[in-house]
Amino acid sequence: MRALSLLLALYSLAEAVSVGQRQKVVQSFNVRRTKSSDTTPLQVGNGNFAFGADVTGLQTFKPYAIMSTWGWHNFSLPTTPGQTSVEDYTGLQIWTHGRLVPYEVPNPAQSEISNWLRENPHRLNLAKVGFSFDRPNVTEDDLQHKAQELDLWSGKLSSSFVYDGCPVQVETWADPDSDTIALSVKSKLLRRGLGLSFDFPYPDNQKFNAPFVGHFNLTSKHSTSLERLSANSASIKHKLDETVYYTYVSWKGHGNIDGPAEGTHHYTFTTTQPTIQLTVTFSPNPSPQPQSPTTYTRITAASRTWWQAFWAAGAFIDLTSVRNDPRARSLQQRIILSQYLTAVNSASSAPPQESGLVNNGWHGKFHLEMALWHTLPFARWGRPALLRRSQPSTYRALLPSSRARAARQGYAGARWGKMTDPQTGRSAPGDINALLIWQQPHAMYFAETEWRWACDATGDGGGGGGRDREAVLARWDEVVSASADFMASYAFWNASTGVYDLGPPLYPVSENTSPNATRNPTFELAYWRFGLDVAVKWRERMGREAPGEWVRVRDGLAPLPVVDGTYAVYEGIEGMWTSNATTNDHPAMAGIYGLLPPPASGKPLDLEVLRKTAAKIKELWALDYSYGWDFAMLAMNSLRLGDPEQAVEYLLHPIYQFDDAGYPVGGSRVPTPYFPNSASLLIATAMMAGGWDGSEGKTGHWPKSWEKDVQVDGFTPAL
Repeated sequence: MRALSLLLALYSLAEAVSVGQRQKVVQSFNVRRTKSSDTTPLQVGNGNFAFGADVTGLQTFKPYAIMSTWGWHNFSLPTTPGQTSVEDYTGLQIWTHGRLVPYEVPNPAQSEISNWLRENPHRLNLAKVGFSFDRPNVTEDDLQHKAQELDLWSGKLSSSFVYDGCPVQVETWADPDSDTIALSVKSKLLRRGLGLSFDFPYPDNQKFNAPFVGHFNLTSKHSTSLERLSANSASIKHKLDETVYYTYVSWKGHGNIDGPAEGTHHYTFTTTQPTIQLTVTFSPNPSPQPQSPTTYTRITAASRTWWQAFWAAGAFIDLTSVRNDPRARSLQQRIILSQYLTAVNSASSAPPQESGLVNNGWHGKFHLEMALWHTLPFARWGRPALLRRSQPSTYRALLPSSRARAARQGYAGARWGKMTDPQTGRSAPGDINALLIWQQPHAMYFAETEWRWACDATGDGGGGGGRDREAVLARWDEVVSASADFMASYAFWNASTGVYDLGPPLYPVSENTSPNATRNPTFELAYWRFGLDVAVKWRERMGREAPGEWVRVRDGLAPLPVVDGTYAVYEGIEGMWTSNATTNDHPAMAGIYGLLPPPASGKPLDLEVLRKTAAKIKELWALDYSYGWDFAMLAMNSLRLGDPEQAVEYLLHPIYQFDDAGYPVGGSRVPTPYFPNSASLLIATAMMAGGWDGSEGKTGHWPKSWEKDVQVDGFTPAL
């Protein structure tokens, strides 16, 4: 409830756009469906827990997932001698600046344990909750007058349909404070055989489980058992190897739950009442311990309160008065739906996986380099309490393993992993996983963003004050210092050129170059300088002197590589603008003057080179092969270059797609949804609304024809 109180404290920000107008704008984009989607559910959730529903409001015909931040499972370890434990894994040593360095890359001689470490642990689909009908083999086509609406202002999912001539009405809610859904079903069919079903899957080891997760036919591999707790409640224990969790079902009035049916893990709830209200709580604990009773009435009230506070507090963009350009409504829809979906899928106690709590991508593990895209919008949109759910606690939890990784490789500080096991901090074996480096300065970006909120008079409900600033400094100090120690240690002094180099071996943001040939990538060099600048400033704010090595490396970094008057992917690249191999994937050079601010130290960026680089990207880059967050990064670059018209074009690019419910389409390379797209759009539009350090005004970064009609509230300038 602390997050709710902080949101409520921010009501004072609702000035230029009243709460009533916010509600009108938000609800104008309520999602409506008349049939189930084959790719995306409609979700209710709270950031740490989410329930995905088909057109019935449950999971009757489409087995969408129920996922949590705690629900994980491990398959049994391999039995091949020498590969039977995590400690057996050694990775490979790679020649690095005159020495052999161990990296967490797949070892061909240890393929089984390498694969196990990549695939385990994996996130669980906790259950499937749907309707059971009076006869078998009922399909969605047997239902008539299907209608569904997700009310974004309250978090209520309303669904209705007619079966066998009788209407059925369903309401689905999620508790903001626990892993619980609340269900209401109204229909005379409840007296004639309509029931609710609960089924439990066994996980698989696929890299992408999209759109559905788990197997419902591998019943012999796991077990379930029913315990009746009272006349109005029961629990179902689910055991999968060493993983055990519980599903608690409670209801108001008469009802009965039975099962499992022979040879299944299928349970059925029935009642003789025409209306039934249930709550379903998922927990790893043998007895539920919610913060308050999980009654249907309490959950529905809590959901309304939380979502109304979410929308009424913090920052807001209202484009609905822009009537001369249909692009404004398209952008407004993306903004509203992206806020709802990131709150449900990304406002968690650990960075989310890239498909959030919808399905399993990359076995459910988060990618630390994407944590900035996932969670930065909460701070940029005036909801820093949601950012603090995972930051800096995630970095603190990962410090021991990250320090150990750096020490094994002969470096100081903490080397943050990429595709990370949230339970142990292990990095999944992989070439890119081991050699990617652009996640290293993220901690500084988060820290600096939170510092600005603590210092800003509109931040955290009325001003940081000295104590808040001191708390932010203390909260991030160890993480910032460990990050800077590694960054300074990692940079290699090149005696022949007289500069500090980054790499080789490394993978840049684009992940598509030869790691042994990649030296001094443009974005990473700029980000290294940014991170060390913040670290030095952090020490100064605390009244302490920064280590000389931080300053020495920062001031001695290699210059940004320039090819044909443009910033290149990396130093010495061949065919920068003439080879298809160099003009695809992430155009990260745009990020040095978009996501990143101008450098606070060293040589300033060359504006003419920046403009020429942006023009070359627009002309030659294979954007059809890009990810969605590339377009937001290009949009921010366009904004800093003074071209908001181009920024809007990038944010509405046909490859940067969102479906009818606002889910970001993954495209040909990643499954749908791909939530970095949603979050990056929010980061870019926050910059449009609030400007950035050194920009003029806070609402002047829109196409000229929009400016007089746009209303915004609560934004601070970007870095």
